Amino acid sequence: TTPFSPPEFSPHIFRKSQVIMFSTLSRSTAARYNKSVLTFKRRCFSVGSAFSTNAPKDSFQFSDLTIEKASTLKPIPPSKDLLFGKNLTDHMFEVDWDAKEGWGKPRIVPLHNLSLSPACSSLHYAIQCFEGLKAYKNEDGKIFLFRPDKNAERLNSSTHRLGLPQFDSEEFIKCMAELVRVDERWIPQERGYSLYIRPTVISNDSTLGVNPPQKALFYIIMSPVGPYFPSGFAPVKLYADPTFIRAFPGGTGNVKIGANYGPTIQPSLQAQKKGYSQVLWLFGEEQRIEEVGTMNLFVYWTNEFGEEELITAPLSNRTILPGVTRDSVIHICKEWGMNVQEKAITMRQVKQASIEGRIKEIFGAGTACVVCPVSAINYEGEDVSIPTPEGLAKKLFDHITSVQRGEIKSDYCLPVENILPAEKI
Repeated sequence: TTPFSPPEFSPHIFRKSQVIMFSTLSRSTAARYNKSVLTFKRRCFSVGSAFSTNAPKDSFQFSDLTIEKASTLKPIPPSKDLLFGKNLTDHMFEVDWDAKEGWGKPRIVPLHNLSLSPACSSLHYAIQCFEGLKAYKNEDGKIFLFRPDKNAERLNSSTHRLGLPQFDSEEFIKCMAELVRVDERWIPQERGYSLYIRPTVISNDSTLGVNPPQKALFYIIMSPVGPYFPSGFAPVKLYADPTFIRAFPGGTGNVKIGANYGPTIQPSLQAQKKGYSQVLWLFGEEQRIEEVGTMNLFVYWTNEFGEEELITAPLSNRTILPGVTRDSVIHICKEWGMNVQEKAITMRQVKQASIEGRIKEIFGAGTACVVCPVSAINYEGEDVSIPTPEGLAKKLFDHITSVQRGEIKSDYCLPVENILPAEKI
């Protein structure tokens, strides 16, 4: 007779009492089936197996979250005096991971300095990644998060690229929402102000050597921030120098890791000395446009065939960070009936279009600024002039900021009270 195989395995199927005898089977066949099931159970739940109860935990859980409140609360600075990232809130989130045990239990604790070995692998080999998003409070005192699922997705992509542990996005979002709720008093209520949230994952092995992480720390800190444009919605000038390259195919330009940012500081300083706010990053002999500073770039123009297009660099080359604001701009503009294209565009094309009067607007998009118009690009020793009407960029800025505050209903905007279980509110 043909051996009888047990059904497809699910770790939730088997219990101690689930040795089955089928009256419709012969006694010998049923015996072979029961023996097969018992053997499979022993293999699955033996020490060290993939489905063992001792297997590493593949995610931390919101249900395990503990909260330790700070005994003394810091004074909150006036909104007008806020500087980006300078004033941290009273509490932080943290959870440990190690390769043997997996994720530990998450906790919200008073803000404190980290204690790291001088051999910590994240310091030596840049095995660390982070995210950036914001919490908003509207005039009614309601708190919102803007598309946190996209940040969770991108952070998991970044951890995967570095060999760091991944986690369950929903559990992360609930833990983060609880941290926001605990430090709710830090969220500015004025329009243009918000609470910046910085989730971070670092390898904290204490041994030198370029090796896969065996220990990691996931933490979240937060800081109230003011508007990107203190004096109003204002355009910036860019410096395009093909000497410096932000990212290359097969590299890490499509994930949010610290190693992508440090090398941009010196070129940015050079641009600022020349009177320009940001670097426009170019790539390849054709000098195609990649990103601007730490933002994605959009070109709104009439192409060579007389068609209006909104263009942004494609993600297919894996050199572009998949920005949450970038994705939002693309979807919103498509909903408005615009012709949006994710395709390459070169600086030479932009220069020629500017000469021919075909450029309508150019703007950056990112978490910090939402939308930032561009007035000029220095390229090959001369400024390429860019129109700055109160057109598409301003319309997008107003629309997205209204969505973020819950003033325009959208699936992009999640009330914190809807994220947390009812008993936690």
